[in-house]
Formats: sequence, C-alpha cells, structure tokens
Amino acid sequence: MNTLTSSPDATLQQDAQGFRLPPLALYIHIPWCVRKCPYCDFNSHAAGPELPEAAYVDALLADLDQDLAQVHGRELTSIFFGGGTPSLFSAEALGRLLEGVEQRIRFAADIEITLEANPGTFEQAKFSAYRRLGINRLSIGIQSFQEAQLKALGRIHDGAEAIRAADMARAAGFDNFNLDLMHGLPGQTVEDALADLCTAIAQVPTHLSWYQLTLEPNTVFWNQPPALPEDDILWDIQEAGQALLAEHGYAQYEVSAYAQAGRQARHNLNYWSFGDFLGIGAGAHAKLSSPDGQIRRSWKTRLPKDYLDPGKRFQAGERLLGTEELPFEFLMNVLRLSDGAPAPLFTERTGLPLASLAGARREAEQRGLLQADPQRLVATAKGQLFLNDLLQLFLS
Repeated sequence: MNTLTSSPDATLQQDAQGFRLPPLALYIHIPWCVRKCPYCDFNSHAAGPELPEAAYVDALLADLDQDLAQVHGRELTSIFFGGGTPSLFSAEALGRLLEGVEQRIRFAADIEITLEANPGTFEQAKFSAYRRLGINRLSIGIQSFQEAQLKALGRIHDGAEAIRAADMARAAGFDNFNLDLMHGLPGQTVEDALADLCTAIAQVPTHLSWYQLTLEPNTVFWNQPPALPEDDILWDIQEAGQALLAEHGYAQYEVSAYAQAGRQARHNLNYWSFGDFLGIGAGAHAKLSSPDGQIRRSWKTRLPKDYLDPGKRFQAGERLLGTEELPFEFLMNVLRLSDGAPAPLFTERTGLPLASLAGARREAEQRGLLQADPQRLVATAKGQLFLNDLLQLFLS
C-alpha cells in the first residue's frame, strides 16, 4: 500500500496492486503558423521567412531523451503532431524525427500517427511524402467553408481550397482524415452552420471535430469580441447539427468528436481514457504514470526561442497529482466520452478503490447527471450538458 499524498480518508489510500500502467502515446508540438488566428489560444507563433527545422528536430529528440525513463518498457500506440501548423515542416524533417523516435521507443504494429494541417499549407506531393513516412491520419483545420466567416476568423484559405484539401488528402493515400469545423461563429445562423456541416459531410471524412467557438483569454477575440449568436440560436445549431451528423453515419463519441464506425481517434481516446502521453516541443504537456502508481503532469518551456536555447532546460515544471485529486482528474476526461468508461478502469488508472466514488456517485445519480449503471461511469444526456456541475461533485 502506498499513497501519493497523505489523506485522512482511508478510502483514498492508493493500492499499487490495483493500478496498471496505461497505454502510452506521444504528442509533438510544432509551434509555428503562417499567422496567428484571432480566436487561437494555443502556443502558436507566426513563422519567419525560414523555419529552424533541423535545430528544432534536434531539440525534440534531445527533449525525448530526457523523458525516456518514463516509458517503462511500453510501446507507442499513437503519435500526434499538433501546433501551430505541423504541415509547415518538410517531409525530410518529419522523417528524421519519426526515425529518431522509433529508435528510442518501440512503435505498436498498428500505431496511429496523426498530422495537423491547414488547407493553405496543402501540397499534394508533400502530403504523399508524409504518407510514405508512415503518417496515416490527417487532421485538417477547415473551421468554415464560407468566405465571410473565414475572413472573420483570420484564416488564410478559402472554401474552395478547403474542399481541394480533402481531395488531395485522398489522392495522397490518406483513407483516414479528420475535418475540424467550428459553429457559433460571428453572426452565424442555423442555416449557415448546417450549410458548413453539409459541405464537410460531402467530403466524406472518416472523422469530424465539430465544436463551438469560444472566446479565450489572451486572444484578439477576447479583447475585441465579435458579435456571437444568442444562446437559443446556439442551442438550435447544436441540436440540428447532431441530428444531421447522426443521419449521415457520424456517431458522437465525445463532446465535440464524431466518427464513422471504427474511426474514432485512438490518440484522443487514450487521452480521454486517462492514458499516459509524453509531450515534447515548445509548451507541450505530458501526463505520465510510474509503476508504483504515482502520476505526474509536466510541461515544457513555452517560447520557441527558449526551447531552442541549448542553455535552457526543456521541462518548465511538473506536478505530482495528489490522491485526493485523482477522482476529479480521471472523471474530467472519461465523462466527456459518450459511453464513459468501464467502472474497473477507475482503479486500473488511479489505484483507488471504486468505493471511494460511492457518495459523490450516488448524489450524481440522484440529480440525474450520472447513469445508474454499476458497470460503467457514464454521464446522462443532462450530465453532458452540465458537465462542470457533475464534476464538481467529485472534488475533494
């Protein structure tokens, strides 16, 4: 028996025998974009005339070397290149990086490797080269197909380029790709939102990320907010859009994720199932477990110039999760999933007995926020709508 932090409640004592090391994924952050979008709060920076590809790949591999002790013999089940706009990097640079990663950590035979890309960065020859590297999934940032909306969002592509991007993805050999699409855009009507969604569906992606625009601190839109649709319009968009997606065979499996049968994003499913992930690159985050059941979150130096400085440490900070935090941390992820998670997964991923959730679980069920299913932890439809209220019940 061991504990991460001392707790007066015996039900929060962690049992390393019940704990299992989760599957391991790798997130790689490439922080440059052609230009910064006014709604974006990610760690992204406008690219200069030349990207420091070689130096950045060297830094990424050196960063990974410092984290290898956290692998504990596991293989990588997925890799996700996020940003920024990772497709700004050449196939040669990404090839050298993937080769270096595989030399350090074994790849699962069916590893999923996703690359984020924007329509304005699409070149068919380049994407064919990516596919030959073993990258087998694209996530294409469309956001909208309508010219006025794209201009308002600061995007550098137009609607025709967005459609061509999907065609070029298929031509380059990608039979698995996601389209990112926003709704609740400035001045958007229900009809406009559904028109965007219909155009996206017509491209026959295997996966759609369809989510509402929100105004985030430290963005242009936060300081200069556009006029967004009223709440009743947002609700009508959500209901009509979900029905349209279901009609065309896209099942919702997470708050903003819809997929054809068997095409859920494995990297994201691992994240939402409280799996482990290494994070390398400027500002990347990680969540890693030790065989004794200790779980840490860590984060890397944020600014690219500092990350590339050989005198700087890659890791900017880390935090050991206390035992009392683990129920909230676990449920914050799995309750986003439409099907939740098997109840035993709670103990496997946290080392805590399922009984430690009993009181909060009972109250959540009585409020109609959590399904009364002894075999699974699943939010009700009401619980999905009021997820923050549901999670608050599990805070110590």
